[in-house]
Amino acid sequence: MGLISAEIEKYCIDHSTRPSADAKALEDHTRAGIHGSNMLIGEMEASVLTFLIKLGKVKNIVEFGTYTGYSALVMAEQIPADGTVTTIDINPATTAIAKEYWAKSAHGKKIQQILKPGLEAMKDLDGKYDLVFIDADKNNYSNYLDWALEHLSPNGFIVVDNTLWAGKILTPGLDKQTDSIIAHNKKARDLEGYTKTLLPIRDGMFLIQKN
Repeated sequence: MGLISAEIEKYCIDHSTRPSADAKALEDHTRAGIHGSNMLIGEMEASVLTFLIKLGKVKNIVEFGTYTGYSALVMAEQIPADGTVTTIDINPATTAIAKEYWAKSAHGKKIQQILKPGLEAMKDLDGKYDLVFIDADKNNYSNYLDWALEHLSPNGFIVVDNTLWAGKILTPGLDKQTDSIIAHNKKARDLEGYTKTLLPIRDGMFLIQKN
């Protein structure tokens, strides 16, 4: 879902850093017929992630929500050879597609897959991370944010997808997912010691950086 016209979005994409051929092949495969392909991040979001990784000299990343592995691959391509993308999901079918395409990329070896619910997986992760990308079950967004805040490296980034939720965030009480995103957005807005911006890119990207 986009909040700007398809023509404007295409213009922006055409004037931004584009995904690699490997990432594009995975995107095309997903959009060609994988169930739930609307969950795939778009090229504009991929460009923003690429920009942040380069800007922040990001090395170690945690991602909540793998889907078919497009965003994990995009991020892995930008980090150094000794960097790691740890990505978490519960769906063996879509993560199998991810692993197939990661194996075709020279950067796939930087990706570690955890096949567990996010709340379980994060208990096993320690240390500090330079970027946490949240794009998983919406009802746990606030829980993932809490974990990210505890495990973020100095000057690290948190990026949260779908934070405008097709505009439904303007209608509190609509459903549980909407209210969970509204609660997350308020929590993020009220953080002290962080710089925040909520961008109307695609379905909303909330960017948070530790000061």
